[in-house]
Amino acid sequence: MSLYSDILNRKEKISIVGLGYVGMPIAVAFAKHVNVVGFDINNKKVESYIAGKDITKEVGDDVLKQTTVHFTSDEKELKGCKFHIVAVPTPVSTDKTPDLTPVVNASMTVARNLVKGSIVVYESTVYPGVTEDICVPILEKESGLKYGVDFKVGYSPERINPGDKINRLETIVKVVSGMDEESLDTIAKIYELVIEAGVHRAESIKVAEASKVIENSQRDINIAFMNELSIVFNKMGIDTKAVLEAASTKWNFLRFSPGLVGGHCIGIDPYYFIYKAEELGYHSQIILSGRRINDDMGKFVAENVIKKMIQADKQIKGAKVAIMGITFKENCSDSRNTKVIDIIKELEEYGVEIVVVDPIADAEEVWEEYHIQLKKMEEIKDADAIVFAVPHDEFSKVSLQELRKLYTNNKGVGTYLYNEVAASSENASEISDNVLIDVKGMFNKNEAEDIGYLYWRL
Repeated sequence: MSLYSDILNRKEKISIVGLGYVGMPIAVAFAKHVNVVGFDINNKKVESYIAGKDITKEVGDDVLKQTTVHFTSDEKELKGCKFHIVAVPTPVSTDKTPDLTPVVNASMTVARNLVKGSIVVYESTVYPGVTEDICVPILEKESGLKYGVDFKVGYSPERINPGDKINRLETIVKVVSGMDEESLDTIAKIYELVIEAGVHRAESIKVAEASKVIENSQRDINIAFMNELSIVFNKMGIDTKAVLEAASTKWNFLRFSPGLVGGHCIGIDPYYFIYKAEELGYHSQIILSGRRINDDMGKFVAENVIKKMIQADKQIKGAKVAIMGITFKENCSDSRNTKVIDIIKELEEYGVEIVVVDPIADAEEVWEEYHIQLKKMEEIKDADAIVFAVPHDEFSKVSLQELRKLYTNNKGVGTYLYNEVAASSENASEISDNVLIDVKGMFNKNEAEDIGYLYWRL
């Protein structure tokens, strides 16, 4: 019997090592078809899953309560599995070089519990060569088993888009690879159990690793171009969104928009590619330039907050600025590696008091990562400026009129303001003191300005 048949017939199990925004949904998906062990070193996270609480908000509490995944933080339970999927994060160090510590530690954990006939598949984003040159030697050394004889490896880059309920694990084509044809066939068939969109069999592990790292580098470069345009158009007094709306009427115009680029993929992966290129003697030009532009956008937004506050004749030192959203992207609870923190830190340099509202974010995670206590929107009463940094769907329910109640000067709240004051151009200066920074353009610019906001967006 093949390993695939044994897993399908529940004679063997699959393990998922790392139960974050990538690993947990994979575990739940596979558990609908086969026996799955979900392992994570974070016991608190495991206990939450066992209790049916989805802290990632990727599958939902109801689904989690019904899943058959055996969640555990006891690594010895990995011994009962023969197909291991490693889905741990791959961050960068402070000097922007790859930090492979999570992958190395996960490899050691799997290796200590590896049995003959097993396959280990890595999903973590890495530069080409990490799986075979770094992970395999660890697996051999710690397990005492021989690579290619006692166990095999593969690589299948994760493509989960956190917070996206349309492009899900099951609906995105999965790139798979293996050390040889036999392992590739097994890996492909096992993933086909859950990937409705099908799999693409890459010709080698290095090709699969490279495909992942350039996917996000490409997107990073395109957003960097939009961000650079935004910087230049801002100096010209031209609205970037209006320009992009005009340009996008051409059939082959690529629809990207400016914004903050954080998270554990687009904001990180280019540095893995850059690192490997420089190791080989090539200094990245386009990719590195794009990353530098995107890394500086938080500071650029903060500078424009200050400019608008000065324009509104606000006292900067001691002013209160409400930041709406702190996660790295909309409708996702993950705040790690968010670029919103760059806005916050830059504003604090000016002596500005910051309050943060985010109904989606994991409040405990935000506190642990940044020592920021999240507030509810109704608690904001005296803001000198409001920055919508992340366009959560929750925020779209707030009207421009309702928003006025959050400012220090909330005069003219309601229809009177619009009809009697804002409609009069000669009185516009009297009401243009409520600064609204709309990073991603959630609100209608003309409407905001018509009712007296000092409005700015990327």
